[in-house]
Amino acid sequence: MNEQEVAELAPRFKAFLKEFRPHFATDCAFGHLGTYSRGLMSDLARKSAEPIALAAGRAVRTIQEFLTFHAWDERAVRDRLQLGLVARDMPAPGMPLDALGAVGLVDETSTVKKGTKTPGVQRQYCGAVGKVENCIVTVHLGYLHGHFKTLIDSDLFLPEGWSQDRDRCREAHIPDSLVYRPKWQISLEQIARAIGNGVRFDWIVFDEYYGGKPGYLFGLDALGLHWIGEVPKNFLCWPTLPPYESLQGPFAAKRADNAATWGKPFRKRKWRTFHLAHQTEAPAVWKAKAARVHLVQGGRPTARKYWLIVAKNVKTGEIKYFVSNAPPKTALRLLMRVAFQRWNVEHAFRAAKSEIGFSHYEGRHYRGLMRHMVLCQLVMLFLAEQTARLRGKKSGANARTDSAGPQRDLPLLAGPPLQTLSA
Repeated sequence: MNEQEVAELAPRFKAFLKEFRPHFATDCAFGHLGTYSRGLMSDLARKSAEPIALAAGRAVRTIQEFLTFHAWDERAVRDRLQLGLVARDMPAPGMPLDALGAVGLVDETSTVKKGTKTPGVQRQYCGAVGKVENCIVTVHLGYLHGHFKTLIDSDLFLPEGWSQDRDRCREAHIPDSLVYRPKWQISLEQIARAIGNGVRFDWIVFDEYYGGKPGYLFGLDALGLHWIGEVPKNFLCWPTLPPYESLQGPFAAKRADNAATWGKPFRKRKWRTFHLAHQTEAPAVWKAKAARVHLVQGGRPTARKYWLIVAKNVKTGEIKYFVSNAPPKTALRLLMRVAFQRWNVEHAFRAAKSEIGFSHYEGRHYRGLMRHMVLCQLVMLFLAEQTARLRGKKSGANARTDSAGPQRDLPLLAGPPLQTLSA
């Protein structure tokens, strides 16, 4: 970036925020949107209400109340983010930036918390540290199109213990309408909501937690989407069906690992080698083969056939299994490329947590948590759009580069110091 491009970012961000003005009841609340959003783009070590307020010269209580009690509609902000920006700015499927098109990224993330008052906090598996820990878990939907990627929806996973203790929920200002739902059901709700807001997906990708839930797979089918996701090795499927009405004996459903080893369709396939690119690592070499199988629904095989793919990492020996509802003539190379796009959501989480303060919320109010996540998504979208715009100005030799290098401090991207911008 040159100095002129940096200088242009502040007025562009101001114009960007104006898109959301209709969802703030007062000019005062809308002004706090600018303060908080610029705080999220700053170089503050901690990007919660108190340090943002102090850096901007605002009363801490005022910024805290902006998140919890001021009159603005966070759900409408999220919907406008999807409908008015993502759906408007991204090319339609059929005219993709590359053969992958638009990819929906499904995953959850976790944040370690102290105490017992943060909405949804309890001892549960925490992926951030790889063990059971006192934490909250949030479910997310990301959007990937070429190099462009951002998060477009977030929801709190409410554990069953919390859901059954309505007094505790009310203390955290969790509405009575919010009850326990499995994470895969939350994900289906997010995808359906995004589609309703005009976001279009060529593919949905997910890990084996979601892939291991047949209800999730059939739910995506019902939404009319193409998907490919990792499944556990004990995922059940039917490599072949008997010629008569029998579900017993040798014709019983097989585990994915057994089907890929002993299933007749796989025995006829040869391994193919693929080099799969990763943003921050050298391309990984995988061998894979695939065959059409039937999934299990209600204890019986589906009439529809799906892809079952087995992939083996040449260097590490790691084996992954994927299932997809892609059409029969879909190339295995394309299926492998799409399946391994899921790493992009992990990169998005790292960027959101380290650069935008996604995991920095400190409070006991459910609405405050949800609003913090929505505003992080808003900032992330702006930065993704500007990155895509500036990348488009690069010369042909550099048009697809995305490697590490010197970066300006985020306060320069946000414009003048917080005290000036929030005045």
